[in-house]
Amino acid sequence: MIDPLFVSAFIMGLIGSGHCIAMCGGIASSLQLATDKTRPLQYSIAYNIGRAGSYMLAGALVAGISSHFATQSHWFALILAFLSGLFMILVGLYIMRLGASLQWLESLGKTLVWQHLVKLNRFIMPINSLPKAMAYGALWGWLPCGLVYSALTWAMTSNTALDGALVMLFFALGTFPAMLSIGMGAQVLHKVLNHPWARIALGSVLIWYGIYLLIIATDKLLH
Repeated sequence: MIDPLFVSAFIMGLIGSGHCIAMCGGIASSLQLATDKTRPLQYSIAYNIGRAGSYMLAGALVAGISSHFATQSHWFALILAFLSGLFMILVGLYIMRLGASLQWLESLGKTLVWQHLVKLNRFIMPINSLPKAMAYGALWGWLPCGLVYSALTWAMTSNTALDGALVMLFFALGTFPAMLSIGMGAQVLHKVLNHPWARIALGSVLIWYGIYLLIIATDKLLH
C-alpha cells in the first residue's frame, strides 16, 4: 500500500502546479524553442526528469539529516510536524496570492544557492541533445520555489533518506501534467489553474490540510 504521505505529496504537486507554471513555465517554453522541433515531447520529458531528480536529491539530503536528529529527540520530530502544517498553510496562501507568505524564503534560496548554480548554465547551452535537456532540468530544479521548499518540510519528516526522496518524487509527478503541457503548447490547463477562483479553491485545500496537520501535531504534543 502506498504511504499516505506520498499520496499527499502528489496531490500537493498537482494542486500547486499552477504556481509551477508561473515559476518554470517560461523556462520550459524556452526549452522548446531552443531544441529539436521534431521531438518536443522527448525534450520536455527529459527536462522534467532532470527536475525531478534534483527534487529527489534535495529530499534525500534533508530527510537523511533530519531523521538522524529525530531519532535522538522526540521534540525535534514534533517541531518538524508543526513545520509541515505551517508551511502547508503558507503555501496555500501563496497559491491564493493573498500575501507574499513565502517570498522571503525564495529570496533566501536565491541568495544562498541559486545565484551560484545558475552560472552553470553556460556549460549546458545550447540545448541540442536529450542529456543536455535533462541536465538543464536538473539545474533549474534548484530554482528557489516556495512550493518546493514546503514539500521539503514534508520530506524532512520521513524516517529515511529514501523515503524523503520518494516524497519529492511523488511531488514532482504531481507537477508533471502541467509542466509537460507547457512543452506541448497546451494553454487551457494554464488558464484554468491560474484563474483567481481556481487559485482560491486549490489554495483552500492546502490550508485546510495544513490545519489538519497542526491538529495532529498538537494532539501528539498533548499526549
